[in-house]
Amino acid sequence: MTKFCSLFSGSSGNCTFVEGENGGILIDAGGSLRKIATTLQALGTDITHIRAIFLTHEHIDHIKALPMLFKKWKIPVFATPGTVAGVCDRFSELERSQFQQLDTNATAEIAGMSITSFATSHDSKESVGFHLCLPNHEQIAVATDLGFVDDAVRDSLCGCRVVMLESNHDIEMLKKGRYPVFLKRRILSAVGHLSNRDCASLLPDLVDSGTEHIVLAHLSKDNNSPRLALQTAQKVLDQAGSLSHHISIEAAPRSDHGQVYTL
Repeated sequence: MTKFCSLFSGSSGNCTFVEGENGGILIDAGGSLRKIATTLQALGTDITHIRAIFLTHEHIDHIKALPMLFKKWKIPVFATPGTVAGVCDRFSELERSQFQQLDTNATAEIAGMSITSFATSHDSKESVGFHLCLPNHEQIAVATDLGFVDDAVRDSLCGCRVVMLESNHDIEMLKKGRYPVFLKRRILSAVGHLSNRDCASLLPDLVDSGTEHIVLAHLSKDNNSPRLALQTAQKVLDQAGSLSHHISIEAAPRSDHGQVYTL
């Protein structure tokens, strides 16, 4: 049995938890170490059960806890070479030798799970998402920061029972909002963040491929709302004629853990 849960998700911090019978992993460590530890405890587990941490990219909302984690715990941290370089540029006290380098499209075997990285389009050095194959052959995918979904990303997500996918902003809210023009352009670009509309457009294909649980991730505090992200997703599924009554859709909470999915 494997558990999957978003510990928190958004521009203030991102961390996702997957745990099987042989221990767990974290995808990203963007909050404080204290927050990660207390949230794990709230889920009935402990940071000592974490066998590895996998990083999607080097932006601070995905790596904030790393310096303290390296000081307090001997947990292997896997990242692409570009991400390792970016993290070490940001945190001068960290060295590349402290990381386990995992190339894009490479696989690591941890706690009975096969974790494969796949490239995502984001304004970072070497951003990736992750595809997880579990001991019972169930599959999970996580793609939280990407400007658009290409065929490689689509292939990595389709067939997964649980998919965590970015649904960052409502386009009209962003365009009319208070952000400066350069930031709006960055978010809307092909290396920015995925909108509610673009996220939702992929969901019928995911459902048709066998996805049962959808976690909408990295929602903007200023340019989105859980209600709006969920409405957009549900509307597209309904229009596509998908059997959405068999599907669970969650907007990952910004500062608390989300639903625990058991596979």
